Amino acid sequence: MQGNDELFKHYEHILQDYLRERNERTLYQAQQFSHTMLEQQVSPEEALSFHVQAMRTIFQSLPDQLDDTFDFLLEVMVAYGLAYREHQSLRNRQQQLESDIDVAANMQQTFLRGDIPESDKLEIGALSRPARKMSGDYFHFVRDKNDCVSIAIADVIGKGIPAALSMSMIKYAMDSVPEQRMQPGAILENLNRVVEQNVDTGMFITMMYGIYDPRVHRFYFSGAGHEPGFFYKATDGEFSELEAKGLVLGVSPDTKYREFEMPIEIGDMIVLLSDGVTECRTEKGFIEREEITSLIRENLHLSAQEIVNRVYEELERLQDFQLRDDFTLIILRRNV
Repeated sequence: MQGNDELFKHYEHILQDYLRERNERTLYQAQQFSHTMLEQQVSPEEALSFHVQAMRTIFQSLPDQLDDTFDFLLEVMVAYGLAYREHQSLRNRQQQLESDIDVAANMQQTFLRGDIPESDKLEIGALSRPARKMSGDYFHFVRDKNDCVSIAIADVIGKGIPAALSMSMIKYAMDSVPEQRMQPGAILENLNRVVEQNVDTGMFITMMYGIYDPRVHRFYFSGAGHEPGFFYKATDGEFSELEAKGLVLGVSPDTKYREFEMPIEIGDMIVLLSDGVTECRTEKGFIEREEITSLIRENLHLSAQEIVNRVYEELERLQDFQLRDDFTLIILRRNV
């Protein structure tokens, strides 16, 4: 008790008052004294020792068995105090880590956030939501002076901070090669070399990159192992898969990517997505891709952005409002 004599005397005085008066005033004093002990960094076992010593002072003679229980309780509290302090230390470190992750997540969202371009000839809807604080999905739009709109959608095979850092690197790499935006295959080849040289061998990135040219109303695109999208043909009201086979980014530095193209008529839609959309898991298991197209079909009367929002809301509901993977969905629809 050396060094805590004054605290002990204060506690003994409060305890004596309580045993004599047994009122709320003395209980309040005890509560206030607990704050003082926290400020003085009194450990749980030291606080208990105050009580034991006070009891032995107030009651000059205690039954031997009761006195022995105090010794037993003190031993228990010594171990408890050590565990409690370790728990508090870990909790403080966890809180600091979570705070750092929150800052990093906000920075990532700011860094990756891209404006959706406006075009008289093309209606665009896009939505991306992370399953955790940091996202491994990424999409990016660029509109050039000819009103051509290029779109990239990517997904890191992995989650958490490593995936988020890899996606930030992809954005930086894309921003550094603006002169190649008209060549989807060349874009992927360039990014593939960046990923292969800078990303851990156990982490890969899938991507689809395309560009809509309103001068000829055609969509040019290339894929790197990304989840197939959909193409909606307005004249017959049917959906077909929009697939561009290609090796995921980061496997081989010499990979070549084939370019595809397709005509886009008025009312036609390009649907791009991440596997967090098609791998939505419900109580009955994973949903079918046909369920995605059915949801889109049900909302064709809405704008592209409203369709994207409706699909997200429905899939979120089916998962009890807990995303199990990053969700990204993009719809491009030709207006005129």
